[in-house]
Order: sequence, then C-alpha cells, then structure tokens
Amino acid sequence: MLDRFFYREKGLFLQSLHPLSALTYIAVLLGLVLMFNHPLYLLGLLAVTVTAIKAVDGIDAWKSFLKVSMGAAFVIIIVNAITVRAGETIIWHGPYIPVFGRLNVSMEAVCYGADMGLRLLDIMSIFCLYNFTIHPDRVLDLLSRFSFKSALVLSLAARMFPAMVSRLDSIREVQTARGVDFNTGTLKEKMGKYALLIKILLLTSLEDSMETAEAMYARAFGSGRRSHYVRDAWRPRDSICLAASLLALGAAIYGWAKGLGTFSFYPRLDCLIDGLTELVLLFAVIFLLSFPLILSWGWHNCPFIKSKI
Repeated sequence: MLDRFFYREKGLFLQSLHPLSALTYIAVLLGLVLMFNHPLYLLGLLAVTVTAIKAVDGIDAWKSFLKVSMGAAFVIIIVNAITVRAGETIIWHGPYIPVFGRLNVSMEAVCYGADMGLRLLDIMSIFCLYNFTIHPDRVLDLLSRFSFKSALVLSLAARMFPAMVSRLDSIREVQTARGVDFNTGTLKEKMGKYALLIKILLLTSLEDSMETAEAMYARAFGSGRRSHYVRDAWRPRDSICLAASLLALGAAIYGWAKGLGTFSFYPRLDCLIDGLTELVLLFAVIFLLSFPLILSWGWHNCPFIKSKI
C-alpha cells in the first residue's frame, strides 16, 4: 500500500532528466516557495508543482499529501487567528479569557495563517514531486563523486524503508497463503501474528545485510578508484531545463530585491496586485518553471521533439 509513495520507473520525461538538472529544478521550486510569501506567487508555484506531479503520474499519491496539508493548514489558521492580535480588521469579538485577555479574531491573522498553510502545501507537494522524479540511487551516485563512502551509507539508509515495506508485504502474503488471518482473533492473538511478521522481517533484513556485505567484499569496495556501472548522459533536454530553472531563479532574485513578490499582512492587508510589474515578474517566473513541462508534453506527443532532445 505504501509503495505508491515511492519512486517507480515509468519512462517519463522528467524521470529521464540528468539528476543535476532535475535536482536544480526542484531546488529552485523549493527556494522560491521559501523566498516569496505573496499568495499569487505561492498559488502559481503550486500550480506548476501539481502539473509536474501529474507529468510523473503521481496525482493519486499527492492527494494523500493534500489531505495532510489541508489538516495542518486548518490548525495553523485556527492557532494563528487566536494567538495573533496584530491585525486591525476584527471579524469576531470573543469572550474575555483570564491571563490572555479578550479573544479577538482579525482578518489579517486568518489570511496570514491561510498563506502559511498554502506555503506548507507547496513544500509538501515539492517533496512529493521529488519522490516520483528522481531515483534515490541516481542522486546519491551524483553525490558519491565527492564522498563515495558517505554516499553509500546514505543510499543504504534511503533504500531501507521502501525495501522493508516491500518485504513486509511479501511476508504477509506468504503467511496469508499459509492460512494466517490477520483480521480475526482477539487483540492478543493479533499481536502475536504481527509479532511473527516483525520477527521474520528482522531475520530477512539481517540476511540481506550479510549478502550486501559479501557483495561489497567480492567487488573489492574501497580498495581503489571507484568504477561506474551506469553513467547518466547529459542531453540537450538537461541543458534547456537547467537554463530555464536558473533563469527563473535569477528573475525571482531580481524581483525580490526590488520588493516584488512580498506581501504585508499586518497591520492591514496589502493590495493583492500592486502594479503591472508584479504580474510581469509572476508570469516570467511561472513560464520559465513551466518550460520543462512544455518539453515533457512535446516529448510524449511529438516524435520529432523527442528525437532532438
């Protein structure tokens, strides 16, 4: 059941990008979400991220991220509205509470909480996109050029949880085929059945670790210069996506230095659209970040474009 949250190779455009290009694209998305607090910018970045998630066929898993984010956003709005009193537009006068004083809820506090909830949804969506776009081994292979031993430890740690989930499902299927029903019996009996699952999982994990150690020893790991079984090729698509990501980052930094993309919530809400320049910067950033998605559409629908990039 948890397999749908992990990377699965499907031969999609974004999955075919070089790890450096894909990591840069995702890092730029995350950096812009942390840089801007304007609601329109956060909505635009969310639209790009969700479109990219759809391009890697991860919408079903993203819906689970959406449910968690919406719940957390609701809590943020409630807590912020109750605790923050900097806003001037009072929409509800509450009762007097000892020590805390009168409970007043302002429009500014509600909007700020909603904005923070939107930013949280953006961040969780970006991590969801990362899960479906880049295989952990390809990322760690890229990092291994700087420290291959540390990269190996990270690779084993990153693979541990998905491998354990897959192995646990297999063990449960075998036990079910042998007549073990995990849905019947008393609580004590169910605990005994699941304890047997954990015991088998522990034993198989220890066996896997021994096999990994033997394979590393047989391949003389650490005895000399590191070899590469597969090298990621750098293609024109990687150059285009990397350039679009860096241009989007440069435009965003320039606009942010000019005071664009920021929104003041206290003591009163700013105007949502403050001039044409604000919209031009927003359009430029969103268009540049959408360029890999446009290439993805062309790659899947136009053989000529696919042959060229």
